[in-house]
Amino acid sequence: MNKETFDKGLEIRKSVLGAEFVEKSLASATEFNMPMQELTTEYCWGTVWGREGLSRKTRSMLNLAMISALNRPHELKMHVKGALRNGVSKDEIREVLLQVAIYCGIPAGVDGFRIAAEAIKELEE
Repeated sequence: MNKETFDKGLEIRKSVLGAEFVEKSLASATEFNMPMQELTTEYCWGTVWGREGLSRKTRSMLNLAMISALNRPHELKMHVKGALRNGVSKDEIREVLLQVAIYCGIPAGVDGFRIAAEAIKELEE
């Protein structure tokens, strides 16, 4: 593991997903799944999210579309909250999910809207 990339990823991950969520994920990791936490933090957040080619806002909108298409509700809820933290508006989230509905199917769009509404409500409470 590259400590510098991991630390960069940890900072970005906390900024996008919320420090409390990330710290809880790391604190509850076991010997079995800690390597996955480290891999995710270093490569996903440090190496890719740490690149300068796209803004965090753009990366968030891409993630919403891809995660919706992959039918990963837990990840989608988490990334809707992250997208809002990254400056993606509710209107922009709606537009991404409408695009998902057309290109990935209405069921993916319907689920995406349901999950996004839950995430938005939770973040606003």
